[in-house]
Amino acid sequence: MITGAAGFTGRHAVNYFAAKGKEVIAVIRKPILAEASLSASPVFPVGVRVYICDLGDRKAVAEMMETLAPDDVLHLAGKNSVPESWQNPLLYMETNVMATLYLLEALRLRPSSRILVVGSRLKYRIGAELPPHPYSLSKTLEELVSLAWRTLFKQQVILAEPCNLMGPGPSTGFCSLLAGHIVRSEQGEQQASFKVSSRSALRDFLDVRDAVRAYEYILSKGENGTIYRIESGTQRMLGEIAEWMLKQSPVVVPMEWGNTLSEKPVIEAETPCSPEEAATSLGWRAEIPFEQSLSDIMDYFRVGREGGSA
Repeated sequence: MITGAAGFTGRHAVNYFAAKGKEVIAVIRKPILAEASLSASPVFPVGVRVYICDLGDRKAVAEMMETLAPDDVLHLAGKNSVPESWQNPLLYMETNVMATLYLLEALRLRPSSRILVVGSRLKYRIGAELPPHPYSLSKTLEELVSLAWRTLFKQQVILAEPCNLMGPGPSTGFCSLLAGHIVRSEQGEQQASFKVSSRSALRDFLDVRDAVRAYEYILSKGENGTIYRIESGTQRMLGEIAEWMLKQSPVVVPMEWGNTLSEKPVIEAETPCSPEEAATSLGWRAEIPFEQSLSDIMDYFRVGREGGSA
């Protein structure tokens, strides 16, 4: 069972596990409209069972688990916009915390079922400082209740913390936003400059297809109650990434640059939490070259195709 199956990572996960011959249940919140465009509506492989469920509805979640009785659950559903979390913090608590609790509670009656809860590197360490935004708080609480339910009720719960995911598909990440901006410029659309706040900011980017493979490793080999970090292991400057993508275009793209390269690189904050392991400890390794990921993103926006699973 894959929750959030209509999302960026969810689509890749459904494609990947279906190609592996797994019996896949794609859980989505709203019906798929036949007239919707490919970019707005997921097209799942033949044989994938689609189940509509609002994870914020406790009764509906319980009924879903009783009806479907999944062996494994990959919990990808959730809200992940920092700006939106400031505007509607309660929605983020309901979606990221309560919906996860409803899943965990429903699975309490199925002790043989295993759930992998996908968290965020933007969580914060409780007691160290105040959370930087409501999104961070929601993901921190999601992680805490997941680990607590595992301990209190002896459930099979594992967590994953991926770094910044990138790749072809409907993503709102930095690389996809810039690719969309570049392609619109190529199509002659007049638009405001794309803002890069800091050339020297360092981020670890990983192809979403590699992340999905890591989820398979964790579900099959991971230890209960463990948080697995999923990362490429390479920090890259946003300015370097942007320059590479801009060179792939024959047109002049409106850009607005922030801090200069002479500044000290700004490394993305990390907040480790014990018990924690790297996904590489399970034998997983990132395989898709960074430049290939960027090329696939550009192709996705230029021709509108969905990226396949690696």
